[in-house]
Amino acid sequence: MGRVEAERILVLGAGPAQLGLLSAARRRRLFVIAVDRDPSAPGFQYADRRAIISVEDESAIERLADAERIDGVIAPGIDGAVAIAARVAERLGLAHPVSPEAALLATSKLRERERFAQEGVPQPAFEVCTTPAEAVAAADHVGYPCVLKPTDRHGQRGLMFVAGREGLDRAIDEAFVQSRSGVLLVEELIDGPEVMINGFSRDGRFHPLTVTDRVLADPPAFGVALAHVWRSSLDPATVGAAVEAASAAAAALGITDGPTYTQVRVGEDGPRVGELGARLGGGHDAELCRAALGIDLNALALASALGEEIPDRALLPVQQVGGACVRFLLAPPGELREVAGEEEARSIEGVLDIRLYRRPGHVFGELRRASDRAGAVIAVGGSREEALERADRAAECIRFDTADVEAVAS
Repeated sequence: MGRVEAERILVLGAGPAQLGLLSAARRRRLFVIAVDRDPSAPGFQYADRRAIISVEDESAIERLADAERIDGVIAPGIDGAVAIAARVAERLGLAHPVSPEAALLATSKLRERERFAQEGVPQPAFEVCTTPAEAVAAADHVGYPCVLKPTDRHGQRGLMFVAGREGLDRAIDEAFVQSRSGVLLVEELIDGPEVMINGFSRDGRFHPLTVTDRVLADPPAFGVALAHVWRSSLDPATVGAAVEAASAAAAALGITDGPTYTQVRVGEDGPRVGELGARLGGGHDAELCRAALGIDLNALALASALGEEIPDRALLPVQQVGGACVRFLLAPPGELREVAGEEEARSIEGVLDIRLYRRPGHVFGELRRASDRAGAVIAVGGSREEALERADRAAECIRFDTADVEAVAS
């Protein structure tokens, strides 16, 4: 009998946000082609073939996909590449869980907001601006505090928190610098806790899985999570309302299959959808789901990208633990020289995994975006509090030795 050739999957991104899916692809023995512009991307360790290409270079990705005779393409953990994956799959005649039309809605902050408004999905008040003067007027109208967002950027690029009129002009300038299209959203900031709903849609039915509290960093690192904690501390009725909002958001965008993550803020008037991504969450959300509920979201996302049927039993949650969390690691600014304490951290009861994102030589700056984080601890416990306590103890063990960049240069 002839040797059966492994299915070939093209993964857009090989950074920290893609580690879980790339590891799952290796476990499944797929032939993995990973794309990332960073030659030192940590996910390349799981790839059979690596391509130093930007995940935004659609023409190069399509040429690579065609040359490699791929069976599927997936963009986990990052928004912008989702639409590229959907379009490339369509042009090559490959199965893909998200249509190009739905992917375009989900990766444009403006189109997503407009569709939510059209379909009555609860969301923050917002205004569209193309000039600084319009942004000033919009902020005064929406009220303070507020948030500025370039409509075509992701990963906290250009995302600005504005506490009051005094800091508005500088925030507007920085947001416009990051915007490629010259269009900003000025949004109401809902005063209340933020949760993440990780779900999976199958044949038009939305299956909510983990609902996690997002513990957020203070500005200027606005929107950057320091931890994802399951179960949510919100009461069951509020969790249910947040799940309904996430389900409505997926339906409004035309997402009928595959994974989604939805950020929801809960204010006095109930939940409001901050954004929905037609992909796996980028903060090890799939690994947290597996630890908490026994559902392997990474495996489901791969199966969906390859056009495979998802059986009903694969989406039946079975609670594994009382609490689980992802606790992100931060390093002091400077050039990374050494990381110590990992073995000690792994020995702590309930610590399932530790992910270190950067190698010696990487230069850390001040925390501004998710990409500035240094790693993560995934931990479980009998309760959410115990899981967090174990993760915190593990984080205290890990020491990042960094040196001042100017001192190193001299």
